[in-house]
Formats: sequence, C-alpha cells, structure tokens
Amino acid sequence: MANQEFNNTLRRLRNNYRLVVMNDDTYEEVVTFRLSRLTVYIGLSTVFVLLVGLTIALIAFSPLKYYIPGYGTRESRTALQVLKIRTDSLETALKYKEQYLESVKKVLSGNTPSQLDTIPAPVPKTEASND
Repeated sequence: MANQEFNNTLRRLRNNYRLVVMNDDTYEEVVTFRLSRLTVYIGLSTVFVLLVGLTIALIAFSPLKYYIPGYGTRESRTALQVLKIRTDSLETALKYKEQYLESVKKVLSGNTPSQLDTIPAPVPKTEASND
C-alpha cells in the first residue's frame, strides 16, 4: 500500500502541464511553457537558494555587515571596552561625590545623627592640688 502511494505521488510529480500566457484582447498566445510539478519545485527551490546565497554574499562582502548588531572591527570593540571602563569609573566617582555632598548638607543643616562616629576616650581624673 505504501509503495502504491509512492508511485502515485511520483507519477503526479512527473505529469506534464502546459502554462499558456495569452493576450487578453486578441487571444493570441504570447508564451507557452511545458511544466511538471517536479520542475516547478526544482525551479522554486533553485530561486530560493540563489536569493539566500546572494543576500548572504551581499551582507558578507559589503559594508552592510557593520550594521549587524555585535559585528565590528577589532579597533571598535577595544574602543568600546575602553569607553565602558571609563563610564563605570565616572559613575562610581559621581556616586562618591554625591554621598560626600549629602553628608556635607546634613552637617550644615544640623541633621547629624545623635550618635557620633568616634568612641569616647576615658579621661583620667587628675588630683586637684591643695595650694
């Protein structure tokens, strides 16, 4: 049964058909094609492969490849890493300066915490002299 279905499918692929392009006003045949399903599948597959190949070649061998995210020259990647390191260091420096300014604002406005940062040092008592 499976062999019979395969033969029917193969026979349908090889049946010949005629495609006629006619002039609508004069009913004159402009072009006639003898086609089968197999030749149509092969032709469409070939066109698809050629279009994909041309697209890949166009992107790979032209400056269009620089518009693809993640692709670039070695120099641009190293420059990007240097800029990233600089921005990180600038962000940390900015954060430290903001903390410093906030603490200065608190001191100037008198909103300091009641507990001091220092540990009270014990002061030894001195004997008063009896003069």
